[in-house]
Amino acid sequence: MEYNTQKTQLHMPEYGRIIQQLVERCKELPTKEERSEMAMAIIDFMGQRNPQLRDEENYKHKLWDHLFILAEYDLDVESPYPFPTREQLAEKPKKMEYPKLQGDFKFYGKSILQLIDKAIELETGDEKEALIEVIANNMKKSYNVYNKEHVTDDVIFRHLKELSENRLDLTGIDSLEKSKIYYTNNNSRNNKNSNSNNNSNKNQTNKRRHNNNNHKNRK
Repeated sequence: MEYNTQKTQLHMPEYGRIIQQLVERCKELPTKEERSEMAMAIIDFMGQRNPQLRDEENYKHKLWDHLFILAEYDLDVESPYPFPTREQLAEKPKKMEYPKLQGDFKFYGKSILQLIDKAIELETGDEKEALIEVIANNMKKSYNVYNKEHVTDDVIFRHLKELSENRLDLTGIDSLEKSKIYYTNNNSRNNKNSNSNNNSNKNQTNKRRHNNNNHKNRK
């Protein structure tokens, strides 16, 4: 009986020993034309054995890279892609630079900061009010998940004010339920003043018309 420990080491176990043996047989063929023809057949077989690779971008290129790895980087065939070197495959990817979030508020995530910037850019109105409410609610959920404790709305409002550099301020209200009323009242103050002025002007105009009509009737 022949044990696996006595057989050739599998360079990529996910392809199995059959494909490994086919690659070794391909390397032994005398001419480049024969090796290239067999390499193409092996690539097709590898694709059938691993159909999930077809969902990936440039999966054919990956299969040829895997074939070269299975051949221990020693395979003289015609390939539609350049073969990688040991050094290229061993090279470590560059370290990703993670976004730097505001000190103690990392648990809110980058998406919250992006939404805050979007809310600041919006003009005052229903859309801005709705977005601010969404931001505050999501901040509350993130806080509760990260800190595993209940947080009051006033804490969220203070954090929102600090993250927005005082440009989104809900600290004047008690809860999220009152946020829309708060913004509506603040945004409508000027409108109320202008409306009162318009109403007074209209009243004065109506009085003048009434007086003019009375004067005509007397005549």
